[in-house]
Amino acid sequence: MAQTRERVPVVIVEYDLIARTIAERIAGIIRARLAEGRRPVLGLATGSTPIGIYRELIRMHRDDGLSFAEVVTFNLDEYYPMDRDSIHSYHRYMRENLFDHIDIRPENAHVPPGDLPREQVEAACAAYEAAIVEAGGIDFQILGIGKTGHIGFNEPGSGAESRTRLIALDTVTRRDAAADFFGEDNVPTEAITMGIATILEAREIALIATGEHKAAIIRRSVEEEPDPDVAATYLQAHRDATFYVDPAAAAELTRIRTPWVVGEVRWTRDLEIAAVIWLSQKVGKSILKLDPDHYREHHLSSLLARHGSAGPLNGEVFNALISKIRGRSKLPEGKRIIVFSPHPDDDVISMGGILNKLHQNGNEITVAYQTSGNIAVFDHEVRRYLDFMRRFDRDFHADGQRIGQVADEVEGFLERKRPGEVDIAPVQTIKRRIREAEAVSGIETFGMRRDQACFLNLPFYQTGSVRKDPIGPRDVQITLDLLNERGPELIFVAGDLSDPHGTHRMCLDAIHRALAEYAGPAPEVWYYRGAWQEWPVHEADVLVPLSEEELRLKILAIFKHQSQKDRAPFPGQDEREFWQRVEDRNTATSGFVDRLGLPEYFAMEAYVVRRAGERLEAETVPTSALGGGIPGGRRATDPARARA
Repeated sequence: MAQTRERVPVVIVEYDLIARTIAERIAGIIRARLAEGRRPVLGLATGSTPIGIYRELIRMHRDDGLSFAEVVTFNLDEYYPMDRDSIHSYHRYMRENLFDHIDIRPENAHVPPGDLPREQVEAACAAYEAAIVEAGGIDFQILGIGKTGHIGFNEPGSGAESRTRLIALDTVTRRDAAADFFGEDNVPTEAITMGIATILEAREIALIATGEHKAAIIRRSVEEEPDPDVAATYLQAHRDATFYVDPAAAAELTRIRTPWVVGEVRWTRDLEIAAVIWLSQKVGKSILKLDPDHYREHHLSSLLARHGSAGPLNGEVFNALISKIRGRSKLPEGKRIIVFSPHPDDDVISMGGILNKLHQNGNEITVAYQTSGNIAVFDHEVRRYLDFMRRFDRDFHADGQRIGQVADEVEGFLERKRPGEVDIAPVQTIKRRIREAEAVSGIETFGMRRDQACFLNLPFYQTGSVRKDPIGPRDVQITLDLLNERGPELIFVAGDLSDPHGTHRMCLDAIHRALAEYAGPAPEVWYYRGAWQEWPVHEADVLVPLSEEELRLKILAIFKHQSQKDRAPFPGQDEREFWQRVEDRNTATSGFVDRLGLPEYFAMEAYVVRRAGERLEAETVPTSALGGGIPGGRRATDPARARA
């Protein structure tokens, strides 16, 4: 197995196992401390990352009798200013996601106060520190990590001696939070956070990260020197800190991305392809021009030895990559296909090129939009449609009384609506219908019929806010009913794994659970990626080339989603419009393939293919590169101990 360059223990497993393991560890600490006659003290975090842990603790309390009556908790942070009952408040988050479901005493649950006058904040921070000391210190601290490497809200530049304090939020952090606040302008500019020194005084620390978007900062945090600009690097000095990451978040670690650089590996065909592609990039040569010295000088002598010489190896990898390229003539024809689209534009954004080709090939296609996407519609779009409704009523004498009542109600609400406030039902419905009409217009761009659009409107999404309910039996049943009705031979699903409780990943979970119950013949599953990134060429099973005209048509379909054009409500860190991201991404993939020495195409989409029942997550990391299991109980504190 490959060695590592990691300066802190890293455990790589799926999120569900991470959540169960940490919950079990917390339960063990609670029982052990109580047996010692003292109160257990937990450091808690918010956001999507720990939700699975909290759900498992709630289950343990309900089913196993785990009591929190003597537990003391301290949360990492809170926005400032922030009313405790706001939907954005971490006080409210903790109540809704944990405290209201267990027997913890209210006086034992501490969250930094975000609702104090500014002149009282400094004293409150000092009191928070004193309360932690009085409780005996934190036994177990849960952490997430931001894209800047912040833990808590310790932004770049936070010192190792910092304590609980009021801090200005970094622009990247505020952009990441924009979705929760329905726009970056609504995100507070400050927060109260535990300091680095406070966090490092915890006896045991578990940092959790999931998703491709965390991969780069995870590698930086565990493989590079401690740096005040990346607060998570301070954890390298802790006596008992462990990073728990899913395979997607581990993707940039040296032992995963290039394991041959750090030691011996068990070569597989997939790993050979990845290594040769990497070498081609490293030396700036096309695959067929790689020579033995290139292999020997870049830690790949063992791979060269397996094949005897560079020529046969280069040829095998070149042919394997060529076989991935499928133009229209090599794509399915006459098949029953379901395209699952988490939001009403993911189909055209992510796979508009192949969708057009599949339609041309005479396949029987249903595009199933899993959620309404209504929270991603600006209020001004609603006002525009209300104006249209009133004008339509005047011109064609529709049921004016009802239209007028609804319009008055909606306009009145929008006038008094507070930033981040959940929309009333009529507004949610109007926004839903806007997205549906755009989705139909999008597929009509390819000549498809409007009855090929199916709107599932899964219940988990229908909260009116960014935070969604867990996937439940009704979500699975709706998905299963569609599978039973259409009997697909092939399905397309979003393979984005960036957030364990994000819409794309939750939609993927609903599909997987429905497929597990599906009694029909197992369909082939093609995974696409969304607006944020593309599958790497070495991971992709299918590369679909697009001509300039085909890419133009795909972009035209994206334009039909007018509510998402010019400025999307939740753009993330990327300021480009969706069509610009797509154009850059698809042309970048074809350019990458060209540099490998393969045929040159104008643009390309990439897909990973599995049979139903084969989990995507299990395949995202070479099995030869994975470490052992998760440690149980308190581990040895020697920093040089074996990495899991």
